[in-house]
Amino acid sequence: MILKRLIEKEVLTAATAHEMIHDMAEGGYSDAQLAGIMVALQTRNLLPEEVIGFQKALLELAILPELDGADAIDLCGTGGDGKDTFNISTSTAFVLASMGYKVIKHGNYGVSSICGSSNVLEALGIRFSNHSGDLQQQLSKHNLVFLHAPLFHPVMKKVAPIRKALGVPTFFNIMGPLVNPVQPDYQLSGTFNLSVARIYHTVLKPTRKNYRVIFGLDGYDEVSLTSDTRIFSAANDELFHPGNLRIEPLQPLDLAGGSSIEDAAVILANILQGKGSEAQTQVVAASTAQAIRVFDPNVHLLDAYHDAYQTIRKGIPFQIFHKLTNPVGA
Repeated sequence: MILKRLIEKEVLTAATAHEMIHDMAEGGYSDAQLAGIMVALQTRNLLPEEVIGFQKALLELAILPELDGADAIDLCGTGGDGKDTFNISTSTAFVLASMGYKVIKHGNYGVSSICGSSNVLEALGIRFSNHSGDLQQQLSKHNLVFLHAPLFHPVMKKVAPIRKALGVPTFFNIMGPLVNPVQPDYQLSGTFNLSVARIYHTVLKPTRKNYRVIFGLDGYDEVSLTSDTRIFSAANDELFHPGNLRIEPLQPLDLAGGSSIEDAAVILANILQGKGSEAQTQVVAASTAQAIRVFDPNVHLLDAYHDAYQTIRKGIPFQIFHKLTNPVGA
């Protein structure tokens, strides 16, 4: 039985990991067994072959929209860092789209945090769909589309109540950014520990035109600007410091996401209108700059940061937001 093997710390082959996900989809485990599997996997680090097996199965089982992922980027991170920051990657998605880059963002409700990307977007009036025509129209018109994971992944939908009841990160946090059903050419993903960052480096290298995998050395799955950040890409393994952008390190309180979904929604809307705090603007501009360098590594980081910062302060990203929330005549 798979649960017994996991409790005994057995490492799964890619084939066994693949089979386990299919068994989940087919109702092969009770809710109690599913919870046990998730907890057992959380007590140790996953290995690349396990993640590859999980990824293959989840993509096989996914609902695949007819959406062109060429020259598009996903900005989904693992979450699970316990920092309760504002929605940095979601903010970045709007900024990047307003600068002319295509974004196909995969996301979900928060499980171990107050507010995931889907929570804040839903609160702001964005409606989720898995209808290919709607999605392609949004991408063509606005350079931005959001893929709400439960609409595309029956297995994730099935285990969502159990994950919520557990209230802690599980291996599904790790899998989320790797199973965007479109599999865009480019990816910027934050991870909550270095082991997971290295796995992403292994998994993404043969499957993306380019990518950047981020791990904040003080535990953030974002370019937090609070400390040094380790960044893996197809070509480099580098250390980034706020001083690279000629700014001082921020304090954790600067990144607080509030105590409710409503707080998070207000923060996001303010940032997109150019009314965010200096620290919030700096963090989103830094994240956007890293995403721009995924598309073109030859762009100087400081130039990309300054362009993103000015875009935010002018409130340009809010135009994309307004059109997505008011689609009639947009």
